[in-house]
This record gives sequence, C-alpha cells and structure tokens, in this order.
Amino acid sequence: MPFISHDDPAVAALIEKERERQESTLNLIAAENTAPAAVLEALGSSFNNKTAEGYPGRRYHTGCRVTDELEQLAVERAKALFEAGHANVQPHSGVNANLAVYGAVLNPGDKILSMKLSHGGHLSHGDAASITGRIFQASHYGVDPKTERLDYDAIRGLALELRPRMLVAGASSYPRRIDYKALRAIADEVSAYLLVDMAHIAGLVAAQVIPSPVPHAHFVTFTTYKTLMGPHGGVILCAADLAKKIDRSIFPGTQGTPTLSLVAAKAVCFRLAATPEFRAVQERTLRTAALLAAELGATGCRPVSGGTDNHMVLADLRGKGLKGDTAEAALEAAGILCNRNVIPFDPESTLVTSGLRFGTPGISSRGMGTEEVKLIAGWIDRILSKPGDISTQKRVRGMVSDLCRRFPLRDRLEG
Repeated sequence: MPFISHDDPAVAALIEKERERQESTLNLIAAENTAPAAVLEALGSSFNNKTAEGYPGRRYHTGCRVTDELEQLAVERAKALFEAGHANVQPHSGVNANLAVYGAVLNPGDKILSMKLSHGGHLSHGDAASITGRIFQASHYGVDPKTERLDYDAIRGLALELRPRMLVAGASSYPRRIDYKALRAIADEVSAYLLVDMAHIAGLVAAQVIPSPVPHAHFVTFTTYKTLMGPHGGVILCAADLAKKIDRSIFPGTQGTPTLSLVAAKAVCFRLAATPEFRAVQERTLRTAALLAAELGATGCRPVSGGTDNHMVLADLRGKGLKGDTAEAALEAAGILCNRNVIPFDPESTLVTSGLRFGTPGISSRGMGTEEVKLIAGWIDRILSKPGDISTQKRVRGMVSDLCRRFPLRDRLEG
C-alpha cells in the first residue's frame, strides 16, 4: 500500500492490523466471509471516481459509456447466475434492497407478514426498531415451539386472517431450509406479493447446493458479502414484468448515484460464483456446518431445531448453564469469533441472549474441513466449560493461531 502508507500512515497501520487479526482468528460469524483479492481490487478501482445517476443508456451525467458497459455486465451475470428475469445491482445494501422492493409495490400503512426477529427474522422485515416497522403495518409469524421450525399451516392461517399485501420470507438466524413453493401458494391465496430475502444463503443458492427461491418469489433480495464472498452491497431479482417498478424504486426512489466500484466488485463476485471452485467451497460450507452442529450438540450446546440445512448453527447454551454474552466474550479471547444470538422463545434480552450463532463460510473459504471442525468444536467446548479461565483461553488461543497459520486467508478462490 505505497500511497496510503505515505499519505496516511495511521490508517495504513490499522488496515495492516485488521489483516493480521483476520489471519490469526477463526471466523465463525455466520454473516462474514473472506472476499478474494480480485473483489477487493475492483472496490479500489477508478470506477469510484464516477457519478452516474440512472441506468445504462439513461444517465443524468456524461462520460458513462464504460460505466454502462460495466453495469450491464454485472446485471447479465446476476441474471445468468440466479436464472432471473431482471436484476438491479445498484442497492448499496440489503436493507436498501428491501426498502426498494417495499417502495415499488406497497403504500405506507400496507400490511406485511414476516418472520419474527426473535425467531430468526431480520430488522428490515417490519420490526418495530426499523423504519420498515414504522412505515408499514407489520405482523409476524414464528417457529413451532416443539420443532423450532416454520409451521406453514400456521403461516397460512395468519395470512388468511390478516390479508397482508406482502408476505416476507428469509432469515438471519434460521438454520433450516424454507419451503418457498408453500409460501408462494399462501401469497397467491391472499393476493399478496412474496419477497424472499436470501442475504445469508445467496452463495449456497448460486452454487445450486440448496434450492433457489427465484422460481417462486415475486422479488428476491440478497447481499453479496456473506456466503457469496463478494463486497458489501445488495441486489434485487425479479421477473421482467416487474423490472420498471423496481428500477424506479431504486432510482430515483431510494438512492442517487450507484457506487460504481461496488458494482464492479459485484460483477467480479458473480463471475467467481459461477466457477467449480466456488461450488466446492459452498459444498464444504454445508458439510462443515452440519458437522459443527453435531459436534456442538455432543458437548451440550443444543443445536436449535436439531441441526442445520445451511451454513449456520444456532446453539442453545442453557444446557451448559451459560448466557450468550459471556460465551461470546470467552471465545473471542481465545481467537474464536461468533456472536451472541437470541433463540426462539428466549427468556433473555437481545443484549444477553441464551444462544450463540455460528457459521462456517469463513473457515470453509480457508480450506478447513472435517478434521479442523472437530478440533474447533473441541476448543469451543473447552472454553465454554471454563468461560472465566484465562489460562485455558491462552492455551486455546495458541492452538487457534497454529491452525490459522496452516490455513492462511486466500487471495484467490480455491476449491
């Protein structure tokens, strides 16, 4: 980094410090991953200098010929990757993408029906703490108390009672597959739109290792930085006949100029996601998550719903007599990163929680597999069995560092 090292040594030092932190810790945060160097190069490209409100062929600034080529390339790659009729690659984030979908077909005060935040949903699905909960009349469905899985008959009953204008699916801490076909049938029955937010699982869908919501949903939104291994940004997919509504809702409805270096990074991300190497990483992500759930369950950290069908494991710590905030801090001290998370029907607050959320995208992209997951699960158990023991944390931290040196962060996508 010759230029930033000269112009701002303080920031250069922090960048290097962060790189070292990522290299030396085990990232089990379900919402994070490691972007290949090609994605990071695109983020720092000269496209950052360009302003280009509008869309290809319809810009409000001159000098957009190359910009138009770039955005069209990103759009075509997204459409091909997810077999969608239309893609808008301009959203700055997943929340922006969701807001644009609401704005495209809803009016303030319209009813939406979505998954409870405390059962695994997302703030932008109408939670009271979000602007979406203030603009729209939101109601929520949850999981069955016994199975901790979605009950589609119960969701249908709520939909028939409430008659929402939009049914929202997708979650940030639900470890099971969602039946999109069943939800589309419910939406059709009450004349509602179906929005699927697949932010967490987009990479798994792109690799075709889990079913896609695209054939069933009116709208699909996602972020590009989790399992998709790209930059921090959002995307909207929809059928061609809804394209104009979505495009107008992004610009001029909710955003101005797109961040074109981000669009460039998305284009790179989509190309990499179509490769055999990417599919191999996603297959490994599924395998390691399933194994991690089983291994943690054997140590007394009960996997919510009994396991996982995707990249994440939601663990109930009550069997070990622990709370999420204490467990999270103890594991971080040992170099193992995850996050405290409420579990369904959690008696604790969101600041404390009874659970931890783990994810395997970060370790899978480094090449770690079955043997490494068994080691990691054992270390987690050792830490959580003595959460206040600093000497145990130091010993595990040393072993974590050794494992990370054996599996360095990769600049290129490798299967």
